[in-house]
Amino acid sequence: MTDSRKTIFLTGATGNMGREAVRRISANNDIWKLRILVRPEEKGHAVVREVIRHDLAEISWGDLTDAQSVRAGVKGADIVLHVGGLVSPLADRLPEEVVTRVNVGGARNIVDAIHAVGDPSRTRLVYIGTVAQTGSRNAPIHWGRAGDPIKISAYDHYAVTKTKAEAIIAESGILHWVSLRQSGMAHYEMWKIFDPIMFHNPLNGVFEWSTANDSGRLMAGVCDDNVPAEFWRGFYNIGGGESSRMINHKFMAATSPDFRQILRPHWFATRNFHGQWYSDSDRLQALVPFREQPLSDWLVETRRRTPWLVRNIPAWLPRLARGRIEALAKAPEGSLHWFEHGEEAKIAAYFGSRAAWEAIPRDWDDFVFEEPSRTPHLINHGYDEGRAPEEWTLEDLRSAAEFRGGKCLSTEFEGADVPVEWRSASGNRFSMTPRLYLKGGHWCPDAMLQPKNYAQEAERNPFFAQVWTQEAES
Repeated sequence: MTDSRKTIFLTGATGNMGREAVRRISANNDIWKLRILVRPEEKGHAVVREVIRHDLAEISWGDLTDAQSVRAGVKGADIVLHVGGLVSPLADRLPEEVVTRVNVGGARNIVDAIHAVGDPSRTRLVYIGTVAQTGSRNAPIHWGRAGDPIKISAYDHYAVTKTKAEAIIAESGILHWVSLRQSGMAHYEMWKIFDPIMFHNPLNGVFEWSTANDSGRLMAGVCDDNVPAEFWRGFYNIGGGESSRMINHKFMAATSPDFRQILRPHWFATRNFHGQWYSDSDRLQALVPFREQPLSDWLVETRRRTPWLVRNIPAWLPRLARGRIEALAKAPEGSLHWFEHGEEAKIAAYFGSRAAWEAIPRDWDDFVFEEPSRTPHLINHGYDEGRAPEEWTLEDLRSAAEFRGGKCLSTEFEGADVPVEWRSASGNRFSMTPRLYLKGGHWCPDAMLQPKNYAQEAERNPFFAQVWTQEAES
């Protein structure tokens, strides 16, 4: 008998988002056949054991850096969900070339496989990007949307690789592709994270969270035949909406009620991380409904799932807990480590200056817990956004380029997905599709991927200056 089910190929099945996608998609095995890419060394992973025990999916053994194993996974697939990759904080500890090979090389292998053994006009490709691509957005520029400039935080090679990979997807020549940028994803094993990256996150910063449950539901939702045609070839922010827009200090209070006893304000960076509230996250919800678990429900459930001892040690033994966490802050890549070892470049990146750090209160009674505005503030994208990409003209491209301090050099416009020639504010010449440039917020690759040059870029690029001058002044 012929199997009429659609085949879905999923990468990253053993991650927090991937495991939820496996659960959702395998529950519909009457209409979908799931195939997952798994590295041989993950044979003992809990997700893999569950898949094998209950025959939830076909396993394609291999990894993203191996073109042949990727091709085997893509062959015959109707939908490719490219969730896999190296993410922070692990990605921050690995050699840059390794992270590049997995995240950028993996995206290239996926695209090449679709062209080689799939059908670029029929195979659907869903790529998971990240809020880290748009970097630090402290108040008053904490509201963002797709199309805002790519702005990568200093030392964030992970975001560099995800930006490069997104460009590969958007300029792949595949008809049905989409980039979904994941925000902070709340999952039930967050209590296990014990890494200096926790001190990189500003207390007065913001996140619009999504839960792993809802992200998995989204992955199943994009496989549905009823996904609107307008969904494809777009960039979207994955966020839980109004109820999931949290200030970081309030999220910390909700997840760690005793934080004042064990943490100190000056341990936390004041800039150079990422996170924002999305003015456009409801757009994704309208096209592919995925919200099911409010952040408030997740908070209740995650407390129930966190081991009893982990929940109570901070209250019972605050000095012990504080000593352990302070030691983490003094470990390599911890905030206090930078000051103890004179890492001035990182001090400047994450605090502005040593003097600015010294001015941070050492006691919570003196710390100002800020309440950023909940009224959306939209930055200017430099062209008439009322026009759909199908309605763009050469004048729209020229207007956008001029607002970026550059110029559109092409004399013909053949469509949003046909590359044109641009000149950047610094005089570099490059080729990029209008869709990636206008809707994705990408700009000159030579400058975009070099945070050390952002201050100079802001002086000549009004588009970018909107998200940089506030950073420099904060």
